[in-house]
Amino acid sequence: MKILGEKWAVLAVREITFGARRFDEIVFNTGAARNILASRLKSLEAAGIITKEQYETSPARYEYRLSEAGEQLFTVLHAIRDWGDKHARTDPENIVTFRHSCGATLRPEMHCAACGDVLDSNSAITADRDVHESDLTDA
Repeated sequence: MKILGEKWAVLAVREITFGARRFDEIVFNTGAARNILASRLKSLEAAGIITKEQYETSPARYEYRLSEAGEQLFTVLHAIRDWGDKHARTDPENIVTFRHSCGATLRPEMHCAACGDVLDSNSAITADRDVHESDLTDA
């Protein structure tokens, strides 16, 4: 959260995720001040979330892309967007629907990699806590 909690950081990552690669596009789509956005992009690059690739030499111009670490944020951002669409939108007619490559409407869910069960607040415990049979029966 130290990195993504900075104002405009998540919006910059969102824009890059959805295809805005150039600085002016990201500024336009987020409404961020140019100097603040430049600072956030530098922070995101330093943290290894995005990469910067030069596409023009004179003057130097760059495109931004998600790194492998940034790609892993896609599911998090999509889940946040989905939550917002369900619980915070006041204009449901403007909700953008996403589809998976299989053609189905995309609905984010997190699953346990081992058993496949859907993750929720009741099924997650810290890894350093011993699970005892009594914990399971007391619940």
